[in-house]
Amino acid sequence: MILSGREIKRQLGKNIFIEPFNEEALNPNSYNLQLHNELLVYDKPELDMKENNPYRSIQIPENGLLLQPGELYLGRTVEFTETKKYVPMLEGRSSVGRLGLFIHVTAGFGDVGFKGYWTLEMFCVKPVKVYPGVPVCQIYFHTIEGDFDEYKHGKYQENKGIQTSRLYLDFK
Repeated sequence: MILSGREIKRQLGKNIFIEPFNEEALNPNSYNLQLHNELLVYDKPELDMKENNPYRSIQIPENGLLLQPGELYLGRTVEFTETKKYVPMLEGRSSVGRLGLFIHVTAGFGDVGFKGYWTLEMFCVKPVKVYPGVPVCQIYFHTIEGDFDEYKHGKYQENKGIQTSRLYLDFK
């Protein structure tokens, strides 16, 4: 089952943590998350799963940044989230998708116990201008059945910002 917005609010500070929290971002069954002002892009035209691929940082100015098709942009949420007993899921907002900007098309499934910023895999079908602080995605929470172990240690746990792929660690 998916938690309602009211239940998300009731669970704040207990089993769900969203920092900063803005009540205006609360929806009937989700919470809107904002785009931070930094993006990462890979430097090489071809990427290798077994390598820590080089990348560079781009700042999104207050007056916006025009994203280009054919480029993968890694962003992150402004909000730091943590869940204790719910499965967090992330989806792009429909208003953003209708502009041809795809946010977090893969890997939107989180683990119970995840805490950190969400890295957003972003690409667009047409040039589109983005701005820091714009609500680009939404988080929602599923209940989980049966006994479970919380996600405590992993490649992406307790991150401090945008994270490029760490798949290369699986090959070691």
